[in-house]
Amino acid sequence: MRIGELAELAGTSTRTLRYYESRGLLPARRDGQGHRTYDEGDLRMLRQIRMLRDFGFELEETRPFVDCLRAGHPAGDSCPSSLAVYRRKLAELDGLIGRLADVREQVARQLSAAEAAGREDAGEPAAPRCEMTG
Repeated sequence: MRIGELAELAGTSTRTLRYYESRGLLPARRDGQGHRTYDEGDLRMLRQIRMLRDFGFELEETRPFVDCLRAGHPAGDSCPSSLAVYRRKLAELDGLIGRLADVREQVARQLSAAEAAGREDAGEPAAPRCEMTG
């Protein structure tokens, strides 16, 4: 298939495909007339890349998955190098979740303190502490 057909099937643009080619993630095969040609394996690689990108993986992090598919494995995540990328990404996500949990706790404490300050004023909400001026 040609680049336009592959782009349509993969739900991406021809510009993106040329970029992936320049990064070595897609093959640079040409037919006798110089047109780029692709096959079902290339579509499978693109779908793997898109899924990983949707999960938040950087483009370079998809390379082990693409290499695994190129090596003839039925799934891009069946190679040790792909599993290592999954492990690194999970550790990164766990760190982000931890930091977000800390921020959430801080915001909850600030909210509680602000609400408590409002209740101290004889049961009435506290007057605003600042005014917006135009």
